[in-house]
Amino acid sequence: MSELKKAIDQISKDRGIDRDLLIDTLEEAVRSAVARKYGETMDIEVSFNEELGEIEVFEFKVVVDEVHDPISEISLDDAIDHDPKAQLDDEMGFPLKVEDLGRIAAQSAKQVIIQRMRDAEQEIIFEEYRDRVSEIASGIIQRRDRTGWIINLGRTEALLPKEEQIPRERYKRGDRVQAYIIDVLKESRGPQVVVSRSHPDYMIELFKREVPEVADGTVKIMGVSRDPGLRAKVAVMSRDRDVDPVGACVGIRGSRIQNVVQELKGERIDIVVWSPDIAMYAQHALSPAVITRITVDDEEEALEVVCPDDQLSLAIGRKGQNVKLAAKLLGWKIDIFTESRYGELNAARKGMDQIAAVAEIGMENFFGAGFETIESIVRADDEDLLTIKGMTESKIGDIRVAINMLAPGIFDEIAKETEEAEKTADTEVTEEIMEVETEIANDDVAEEATETEESETPAEGEETK
Repeated sequence: MSELKKAIDQISKDRGIDRDLLIDTLEEAVRSAVARKYGETMDIEVSFNEELGEIEVFEFKVVVDEVHDPISEISLDDAIDHDPKAQLDDEMGFPLKVEDLGRIAAQSAKQVIIQRMRDAEQEIIFEEYRDRVSEIASGIIQRRDRTGWIINLGRTEALLPKEEQIPRERYKRGDRVQAYIIDVLKESRGPQVVVSRSHPDYMIELFKREVPEVADGTVKIMGVSRDPGLRAKVAVMSRDRDVDPVGACVGIRGSRIQNVVQELKGERIDIVVWSPDIAMYAQHALSPAVITRITVDDEEEALEVVCPDDQLSLAIGRKGQNVKLAAKLLGWKIDIFTESRYGELNAARKGMDQIAAVAEIGMENFFGAGFETIESIVRADDEDLLTIKGMTESKIGDIRVAINMLAPGIFDEIAKETEEAEKTADTEVTEEIMEVETEIANDDVAEEATETEESETPAEGEETK
């Protein structure tokens, strides 16, 4: 076997490059070198001889009576010297020695081969990692650049952008790290693998690795919401009635979930049971808080959640973390009320229902104009009330009569509040005026004292008696 054939086979094996692609690259490189030395007009054919293990080059010339272009033509007499059967207009091939290409042409061929091999290798790496999107990759922290950390994956590098890192997680060169492949980009310098440690799907892949029931599909993860590095909620369901989805994910004495927690540097994980009933799902998602009532608005995809007064802080969580994660997990808006506050709002809404019925106007029209309580209607003048869709002056009169019956004395109370507020305002104005007058008086006294001192002070050069 020739040295060239051995080299082709070895490179194909070591770098995983297709052998035919390597041979095509070699032929193209030699073709480029011949054109560089002899010009583009030469008609040549380059092929790899498998038996000899060599690159063969043939130049072709047309047999003519009179030669005008020696590169592409040959005279009949010269052609007969090579082949006695040669005739006019025949096309004859002549072997061209590769060794005759010269040093510059050989360097050019070498550069083409190296570049083509690099391109082929990068294409193989790109295809490999493109098929691995949504998988976990492991590598070693290599360096930091302005966009994030560069991780050495072996055959290529991955980028862990700043926005895909777990906040407050620190790395140093040489650390081994795992991350979730979210994208593979084609760059001029090679394929760019982009990874994440904060992506919700990264947690799903970690559970697949740690929990056999998740890996085989017996337990399905229905949703994940994360506050990376701090807390997460994972909704699960079981396809087998005999398998507890929460218990499967937690493991004996928490062994399974602890492995995930350690990988995420202590991120607290709540496993909740998924339900097709949005109210039940929300109740599970807001755990560990106790929920007493949930009102569902399917059209707005909003939930009104009521909890005991002593459970409000638990339902909301530190800095709103619990309710935010629950809302993100459900994909619905969540408003939380205590029982006492909900009772107050419910009473106010009940009164508004009656007012709307008297006016024969939908509640949504009142709310749309910014009137959500009876008190807000009492405080408004007729001009403001007419902004309510469907409102008329006669209906305003009916509303005021109804309010007086529902809440006797409310007009007097608000009038009294207004009067007291006006008195307070008048008092504050009076006090401000008195302060200003006092300041003016003090300024006048200070000015008179200054003038007296100046009149008693002797002029320059005058003796004091």
